Amino acid sequence: MNHDTTPDAHPNQRLARKYRFDDPDMDLFFMAALGWGPAGGLDIGQAFHIASQITDGDGDSWVRAFNDYAELLDAQADEWKRRGWIRAAGEARLKAFAAWRSSWQFAAPGKVFAEQCAKHQRAFAAAMDELRLPATSFKVPYAGKQLPGVFFQHADANAPIVLIIGGADTCHEDLFLTMGRNVLDRGYSVVLVDLPGQGVTMADGLHWEATAEKPIAAVVDLLIERFAAKPGRIALVGLSLGGYFVARAAGYDDRFATVIASTPFPSPAQLFALSAQAAMRPGAPEASAAAKRSRQVTMWKVGVTEPQDFIPKTAAMVADPSRVTVPFLSLLGSGDSQVFAAQAHAWHRDIRSERKSFVLLDAASGADGHVQVANRLRLAQEAVGWMDEIFGRGAQA
Repeated sequence: MNHDTTPDAHPNQRLARKYRFDDPDMDLFFMAALGWGPAGGLDIGQAFHIASQITDGDGDSWVRAFNDYAELLDAQADEWKRRGWIRAAGEARLKAFAAWRSSWQFAAPGKVFAEQCAKHQRAFAAAMDELRLPATSFKVPYAGKQLPGVFFQHADANAPIVLIIGGADTCHEDLFLTMGRNVLDRGYSVVLVDLPGQGVTMADGLHWEATAEKPIAAVVDLLIERFAAKPGRIALVGLSLGGYFVARAAGYDDRFATVIASTPFPSPAQLFALSAQAAMRPGAPEASAAAKRSRQVTMWKVGVTEPQDFIPKTAAMVADPSRVTVPFLSLLGSGDSQVFAAQAHAWHRDIRSERKSFVLLDAASGADGHVQVANRLRLAQEAVGWMDEIFGRGAQA
């Protein structure tokens, strides 16, 4: 069963088929929860048990089900830690983090959202310690505030650094499960960070910026000053809306050896406008409670309270392909909408990079969903293979 038999009516399609929920937003983020499993998130049986407690389209039941299960996992981790089972405790704690991270996906903006984020932050930090992962938290001064992040130092001190930027529905910690752990395991140091409007930075007055190259530059400055990063030995990766953020940075910052996007997304404003038009089209189905909640959180991230202010606020979010000459890898899942696909293809065609590659992942790959949501390993494999070629690492990685 397809969620989207008429793509023009659903420009923000991110899956080509239904997996568990009729509500397309819920289905996407349920697949995200499943996709984190191989990197240490919830296992299949756990995720489906949680799903059985959720009413399709009801955001409150989603928050409650994931939160309650996270509490069970956290208690299990505490018990194992008391018995000296430190690794098992860390594994359970990381799963608790993943459940709390999923819980806030449909949480109300403000207090409830922030409370669930605080739980996931505590569990993530504890899991990193219990699993003895080489994680160092940091904060980037920016616009009088701070952007939180974590640096994973590879055992090879000379390993290139991969800076991974998430999208509209992300926090820097979940990027560890989406991609970071696989990249670290393949021979790279990894940096995960929240830009303005990501994680819970909007509670501190930071919101999405059209000039995304500015906060990214501030992050790179800190990496050079604190972690001895070397210009030309840094790769930049952007996922979902992060595909816009890195497309902007690619045209302004010459310190990156390569930039990778899944997908390149040079004009978010186009998608936002088409989505609004589709929602207002006569006969369009009424949005679920979960979808309405998600829209409220998105407006919070943008820094507006009224729907009519959203489009003007994001109108300047445009990246210019003519500015880009850095080696660039573009990834696209065939299940993404026609809007994502058209922008990705146009970006690849129009950038001036002499070294560039376009990878289209079909249904047979299992990675055709948005940002390879159902096959995160393939995302890392494509990105690391490309980076190994750029850095001349070959089989040594």
